[in-house]
Amino acid sequence: MNGAPLDFSFKQLSSLADVALEEPNTSVRPLRRNPDGKFSSSSLRLNNNMIVNLQGLTDTLSTLLSKPQRLAWLDLSFNFITHIHPVLTELSELRVLYLHGNSIRKLSEVDKLGSLPYLHTITLHGNTLESEQGYRYRGYVISVLPHLKMMDFSAITKEEKILASIWQRSRRSRGITDHRTEG
Repeated sequence: MNGAPLDFSFKQLSSLADVALEEPNTSVRPLRRNPDGKFSSSSLRLNNNMIVNLQGLTDTLSTLLSKPQRLAWLDLSFNFITHIHPVLTELSELRVLYLHGNSIRKLSEVDKLGSLPYLHTITLHGNTLESEQGYRYRGYVISVLPHLKMMDFSAITKEEKILASIWQRSRRSRGITDHRTEG
């Protein structure tokens, strides 16, 4: 099931429902389909479109992929996404998630991804949350996503993991919440 990535980048898609109306971009590696016409891939590129939210992602994946529950790599970079939709937490096999170059404002949005046990690579740079006051952006993300190995195309060091763990434990023990990140 490690077929070529299914690529719908640069299609001017404004919603996930539009994906079913398009043919994927051609690739050097041929796309394989099962007898039902669904693609045998665990990677999906939806980057550089005009997608605002992820409503309908489950239906889109079921329409396109022979094994939608096995999606491991999802590129949603350079869209107009403002929130991390809870549907992403249903992608239990997700390992790589690109969200850079969107419009996500709140660091607390990243908390939603904490339930993804295999997520090891994420990109979030180029979102407003990157400059949210009062937090160290990188440390915060590492603390809420402890399985990460790469963030914003840069390896996470052992020292960063230790510092993030200490910071997270300290905040929990003191019961600190910051209402600027909520909402």
